[in-house]
Amino acid sequence: MSVELPFAPVDTIIRRNAGGLRVSAEAAEELAELIQRRGAALAAGATERADAEGRKTLMPGDFGVSEVVDPDALELPIAPVDRIARLDIDDRYRVSMDARIALAQLLEAYADDIAEAATTLARHADRRTVKAEDIRTYTELVE
Repeated sequence: MSVELPFAPVDTIIRRNAGGLRVSAEAAEELAELIQRRGAALAAGATERADAEGRKTLMPGDFGVSEVVDPDALELPIAPVDRIARLDIDDRYRVSMDARIALAQLLEAYADDIAEAATTLARHADRRTVKAEDIRTYTELVE
């Protein structure tokens, strides 16, 4: 699975949670891969909900989102999130713009949670840099 998500916005998400700590490029890459896997899985689950209602267009509610935020408030770009959503779903499905934004919203919250925890692990290890190992350690403990 190739990473569709650019690393720069993921790096920004980690940095906003890292306070004064530095962020390794590998940490951004590791988190981008996790975001992509989560996004593809969420989209696959959303197709099941759409199918149950006889629809071929994914809507925000299919992702469990009732209120969609302004896309300008998100760090993750919508176009790569759309490509991520389509990785594991059939071509017969459409993804509405609101559903793309809802997915980006969910993925950004997921990334914030991981980045915050990885920062805590880096500080606990008495390091000044958040590394990929911090992200992997947290996800191994939680997922």
